[in-house]
Amino acid sequence: MSLSPLRVAVVTGGHSFDVPNFHGLFRALSPELDIYIQSIDDFAASPEAVRDRYDVVVFYLMMLPGPSDEGLPWYAGKPRTALAHLGTTKQGIVVLHHAILAYREWPVWGEITGLAERSFGYHMNETVTSHIVDPSHPITQGLADWTMIDETYTTPEPGEGSHLLITYDHPRSMKSIAWTRQYGNARVFCYQAGHDNQTWVDANFRLVLQRGILWAAGRDSR
Repeated sequence: MSLSPLRVAVVTGGHSFDVPNFHGLFRALSPELDIYIQSIDDFAASPEAVRDRYDVVVFYLMMLPGPSDEGLPWYAGKPRTALAHLGTTKQGIVVLHHAILAYREWPVWGEITGLAERSFGYHMNETVTSHIVDPSHPITQGLADWTMIDETYTTPEPGEGSHLLITYDHPRSMKSIAWTRQYGNARVFCYQAGHDNQTWVDANFRLVLQRGILWAAGRDSR
């Protein structure tokens, strides 16, 4: 019996991006994924029951101050409340590219990502090689090392409780690139890669992202 598609919210904000190619990236992923790209305003303004119907939330936002419920326009909802609800259910969490650096003054985001310290430097258009650290994990199983072009970050490494899957060995990059965590009841997949279409078109990047979403939902792809 075939499984129903997973409902996936892709939450953006605080950073511009190439809209057509970003939508194209998610349209090209598995038909198992029913994707809803939306702003953090849309996500936070949705009732809790609506947010909870997503099997996975993929974050691609980069607000640096901590989220707040106060002083916002009516259409922004309550982002702090919405984000603080993460981990209370088994809804999966994927933190993609610049989202790992978000909410620098909010400890909760550090608990989700494993990055307690989120100061950073960045370098555009770097040629990087993804090294598979755990070839037995459902996200990386069967993959060989590959090279692509992406933006890199220099930031402290994820802390205790982070299971490392992919690394870069590059002087302008953090070492840890893809890792998993548990946050409350939720599986978390963090993936530093994914700045623009130079990376989004890469078949291995797409496969890792797709598998990461499925894994976070508890639907491991093998």
